[in-house]
Amino acid sequence: MIINTGGRTDTVQYYTEWLLNRFSEGYALSRNPLFTSRVMRYELTPDKVDCVVFCSKNYEPILPRLHEITERFDTYYYYTITAYGKDIEPGVPSIDKSMETLIKLSELVGKQRVAWRYDPVLLTQDYTVKCHLETFERMAKVLSPYIDRCIFSFVEMYKKLKTNMPELISLSPQDIDTLAQGFGSTAQKYGIFLQTCGTNGDFTKYGIHPSGCVTLNILGKANNIEFKNLKHKGLRQGCHCIESRDIGAYDTCMNGCKYCYANKSPQKALDNYKYHVKTSPLLLGVVKPNDVIIQGLQKSLKKEEK
Repeated sequence: MIINTGGRTDTVQYYTEWLLNRFSEGYALSRNPLFTSRVMRYELTPDKVDCVVFCSKNYEPILPRLHEITERFDTYYYYTITAYGKDIEPGVPSIDKSMETLIKLSELVGKQRVAWRYDPVLLTQDYTVKCHLETFERMAKVLSPYIDRCIFSFVEMYKKLKTNMPELISLSPQDIDTLAQGFGSTAQKYGIFLQTCGTNGDFTKYGIHPSGCVTLNILGKANNIEFKNLKHKGLRQGCHCIESRDIGAYDTCMNGCKYCYANKSPQKALDNYKYHVKTSPLLLGVVKPNDVIIQGLQKSLKKEEK
């Protein structure tokens, strides 16, 4: 089973102590976002977890104690660094600070376990096609020696995003093609394996690979694991990732990114933080008397040894 620590919230940036407590105690609880009295229990032990997947925009808080997890588990890290500033990502460190932290992370865990995410790609009057191409190249030049690959996707124009970002400019087919061509050229220049994730469109002519971002092939190569040949069902339409179990909670990320899908609003996340208990098995709140705790199914995805 693959454990995901950052799909619903930036656990590493805001809940590092809780996360380390969960791995120390050997289990975590995850409340069903739709049926809130149903709580799943997942064992966080090496015999039950094939790989721990991280996704964050700031790994600085966990770096001093990351060894507490890496000494026991196989891991992989997705580090999101975009072109945006505080106007779009108010809780995220600057580009230069983020790149500095990615380098530190890579030196700790090995470049084969670190993927740089440049997504979502969106346009405003300030963040133009030209801005993206220039910023992407600036980052690629610095990060190329420290990453396994780069993953990008174009923003999905869902209803909530249009409300939260009225300044958003729709990407035209020409914009998409120009960006893909530019990203592909830059990636080839610096020897970066570049791929899309959840993005419709074929950009292979620009040297861009179509793939899921969390696949058994990626995790296996990074950690020298032989996984079974399993179909990757994905998490949504156009997604080619392997299924994983997320131990986080929605409406808890305080990065405040205007394009965020995991928060109803930035204020909701700030309001919820007061319910966070570092020693609780749940990221948000504690177990209630009417909660039904269900043991999660945890099957290994590794090939059986002959």
